[in-house]
Amino acid sequence: RSAYDRELDAPKKSASPLRAAKIKRNISQDVHLRIEDFLRGTSREVRVNDPANPKGSETYQLIIPPGTAPGTRFRLPRAEPFAGGFIQLRVRALPDFRFKVRGSDLRHGLKIKPGRAAQGGVEMIRGITGALLRVQIPRGVGRDEILRIAGEGLPKPRGGRGDLLVRITYRPEVRVSRPSGR
Repeated sequence: RSAYDRELDAPKKSASPLRAAKIKRNISQDVHLRIEDFLRGTSREVRVNDPANPKGSETYQLIIPPGTAPGTRFRLPRAEPFAGGFIQLRVRALPDFRFKVRGSDLRHGLKIKPGRAAQGGVEMIRGITGALLRVQIPRGVGRDEILRIAGEGLPKPRGGRGDLLVRITYRPEVRVSRPSGR
């Protein structure tokens, strides 16, 4: 009986070190870019910290072509001792003080005067390329209404560009009058 038990325990003992030594070859990581870099393209040095790497961190050069859409994934082959594995990098947009990113669309706030909201007109804002864009304000526009400027957002995954969504804000004029008869 004891010899039989030793035979059953032997494979368990020899199998456990093999499982612990298995190396995970693929790693996923996000790379954050400025909004302008999606249009112009850029090159980034990406540092990957893999606890399984005895040499410490690994460094790779990532080239992002112009017109890359947010969320695009890049796959780079890993160096030794992880040959055959890949670094999977996903590009994301960094927060910007002027724009908020939602997919390929950009959101921007525009504060106007109440008179402009009542009568309508044209306002100018700076787009992501640095060019001035005309925002046509319709007569009687409401607070928090969103105006769409087509094709002025970030690149889309299947071509073209997203939209720039402009949220109109203003403080309504409040006039207090005295009651008549006093």
